[in-house]
Amino acid sequence: MPHSSPRQPRDLTQLLTRAERLAARRLQAVLDEEGCSLDAWRVLGLLSDGQGHHMTAIAEAAFLPPPTLTKLVDHLVDQNLVHRRVDPLDRRRILAHLTPRGQEYWRRVDRAVRADWPALSEGDEELLRGLLERLAGTLDATSRV
Repeated sequence: MPHSSPRQPRDLTQLLTRAERLAARRLQAVLDEEGCSLDAWRVLGLLSDGQGHHMTAIAEAAFLPPPTLTKLVDHLVDQNLVHRRVDPLDRRRILAHLTPRGQEYWRRVDRAVRADWPALSEGDEELLRGLLERLAGTLDATSRV
């Protein structure tokens, strides 16, 4: 009877964990060269759309607890990569935006990540994205029950 080695996970949870850790390790190696953390990369990527985002939305998208996000955004503000503005629609809330320097930095980091990232065929990338979105949606829906 064949058995799996630790390098060949046999269940989905192990496979997902292995893929996430390998991806994070590969990403972090590139980000280290750019002086960027994985958490900062996630935040900068979200803010790169130019729309400005509330801290709650950023924390959710970056998978960070609010106090950790606040410290990270404070650091990004100190580096002149991010600035905060009062939300014109709700003056009680703050929106975070990339500064011009932050936009330039994001473009450089994003180019470096894309240049290092292994290419999947277009069909495989779409299939993987669809399956992961469906899995995340299923897990999210069942966790609310």
